[in-house]
Amino acid sequence: MNRRRTYVLGAALLVAFAGFAFASFRTALNQYVSFDQAVKAGGGVQVAGALEKGTSTYDETEGALHFTLKEPDTGRTLRIRYHGVKPGNFEDAVSVVAIGRYDAAHQELAAEKLLVKCPSKYQGSEVEEKVYS
Repeated sequence: MNRRRTYVLGAALLVAFAGFAFASFRTALNQYVSFDQAVKAGGGVQVAGALEKGTSTYDETEGALHFTLKEPDTGRTLRIRYHGVKPGNFEDAVSVVAIGRYDAAHQELAAEKLLVKCPSKYQGSEVEEKVYS
């Protein structure tokens, strides 16, 4: 009887751990969406686009980076606000992925994370033209 109780307790702990892991993983997921969908979404999203050259400003006192992304397919733009350290290679970015929530009051995406994709030093300048021309 004691061995059976141990197995039941072990199985219950495994099920509880699996449920907790699944719930944590699910809340950490942010799906890629278009700029239109990001504006309408209520939760966390990921948007990807080309950095519009000359639109980025960084306020060192606030630690805030503001820039504009351009959607390659539609040409639509979306303003992004990111609080944190400006990535060192930001101005060279071919594309940027912003992860966050749309702030309707400021009409911009409040990004919690940025993923900056720069061209490889082994590829020529034609990469930028192919990807986002």
